Amino acid sequence: MTEDEGTPGDAGSGDAHERPVALVTGAGRLAGIAAGIAVRLATDGFDVATTHWSPYDERMPWGRQTADVERLGEKLRAAGARTLAVEADLSLPGTPGDVFDAVNERMGPVTVLMMCHAESVDSDLLSTSVESFDRHFAVNTRSSWLLVREFAQRMERPDGSARIIALTSDHTTFNLPYGASKGALDRIVLAAARELAHLRLTANVINPGPIDTGWMSHELRHDLTAKTPAGRLGQPGDTASLVSFLCSPGGEWINGQLLCSDGGINS
Repeated sequence: MTEDEGTPGDAGSGDAHERPVALVTGAGRLAGIAAGIAVRLATDGFDVATTHWSPYDERMPWGRQTADVERLGEKLRAAGARTLAVEADLSLPGTPGDVFDAVNERMGPVTVLMMCHAESVDSDLLSTSVESFDRHFAVNTRSSWLLVREFAQRMERPDGSARIIALTSDHTTFNLPYGASKGALDRIVLAAARELAHLRLTANVINPGPIDTGWMSHELRHDLTAKTPAGRLGQPGDTASLVSFLCSPGGEWINGQLLCSDGGINS
């Protein structure tokens, strides 16, 4: 795990800050859902720490977005937020603790844990390798459990403002390791709503549906647009709007829920 050069220095001036801290994982691409959520939370008054893992992007069709982490940091700073970008391999069991150590040291205790990170490589029941299956569960499931555990163990002042939110998916066929690991993630986060009730936090899962972040083929874009009642694809801002509400005082009564924010495509 390494802190990204360029943004960490913005976090630690030593001055007192009234802004709460949000940790948004998986924010390596400016076009991604995580980046949209991070900017919205900064606009809402949060300081925002992020994680990313460049080797994952290198394996994906969009490739490594070298400048995106710094560009996201610029957007967060423009919204008045302190920022910290941590490059973190969440397939390793020690990484969640290291991430919280870095954020706590430079920015203070985390109030919102927003988990957007994912390993996502399509394969089916017959073609999935053991290595890929294990990597998906290490990143999507185990690291999420460990992040939730670190968040709970480090909480200093349970005052009703703490939030745990994760992005999930309802994929099943031809996406075995991703869909199965996301299903397990759901159970972990929903369990937190009850098991961590003494911390006065809320824990919810969001299924954002197909969000247009540059991964769709032309044919898929056309098909999904036709299946959505609104006649358009989802945008990162659509998911960010729900996250913003859940993190607000008005969102406190929503707890232990798997929420579909998908424009009605699954209705």
